[in-house]
Amino acid sequence: MNFDPTFQPAWWLPGGHAQTLWPVLFRRRRPLTLRRERVELPDGDELELAHLVDKRGPRVLVLHGLEGSLHSHYANGLLHALGRAGFNATFMFFRGCNGRPNRLPRSYHSGDTGDIRFIIGHLGDSDRPVSAAVGYSLGGNALLKFLGEEGSRCQLQAAAAVSVPYRLDEAADRLNKGLSCVYQAHLLASLRRNYKRKFARMPSPLAVDVDKLKTFWAFDDQVTAPLHGFKGAEDYYRRSSSRQFLADIGIPTLLLHAHDDPFMYPRTPPTEKELSADTRLELSRHGGHVGFVGGGY
Repeated sequence: MNFDPTFQPAWWLPGGHAQTLWPVLFRRRRPLTLRRERVELPDGDELELAHLVDKRGPRVLVLHGLEGSLHSHYANGLLHALGRAGFNATFMFFRGCNGRPNRLPRSYHSGDTGDIRFIIGHLGDSDRPVSAAVGYSLGGNALLKFLGEEGSRCQLQAAAAVSVPYRLDEAADRLNKGLSCVYQAHLLASLRRNYKRKFARMPSPLAVDVDKLKTFWAFDDQVTAPLHGFKGAEDYYRRSSSRQFLADIGIPTLLLHAHDDPFMYPRTPPTEKELSADTRLELSRHGGHVGFVGGGY
């Protein structure tokens, strides 16, 4: 396994957990001037976009992670950096992640490429079509799956994916072990809360007590999978994991990953043999999950 020496972690943030937690808790969020757009989807649902205002450069689509938002440290930081560089960036909220429940019983999931495809087409009708996309964690998995499905037909010019759970089954296993259980508990609490908020407004098609679902395997088996047409968690993970799609990616794509990511095992990232000629993996020893905090204190 070859490690890229480019990223050097801050000396005062050793280890994957410290790298993961510090930016979530302490990274300063920058003010952004955004224009919101509500988009009607073909199935009668809706999702929301947030566009940087008064930027004339190429458009970059930004995709968040599980239960992410504009407040997520990585999204805020990237949008601010893209704006300073003159890019016309667009942040896409996955269904129900913009602060209010979406209309349909279904929600979003790690292999949900249909909405990405639709939004890229929707923005293609504007004067600034999407030139590149960046996805984080769940959003990165969905982006890579989309790129593999599109292959050489992809209309994007470049892409990047950060801290991707390339094998969803392995990520679900890892998040149920050791200190990583803290992340699982936090994310599942948010998923359960949003499930109950949505289905307080409409009848749920599921007969399930979400408060009893304490692992990703259980939640995805009894909620995510049936809401989105999968037979169960195993079927969902098998069909939605992005690792199997990497060889078919046909545009320049950068994968950023840390060996000490506490959301997955060191074996989870792909090998060089699994990548297409257009895809490059930068694997660092340290960085945690969507952390990569460098520099002095």
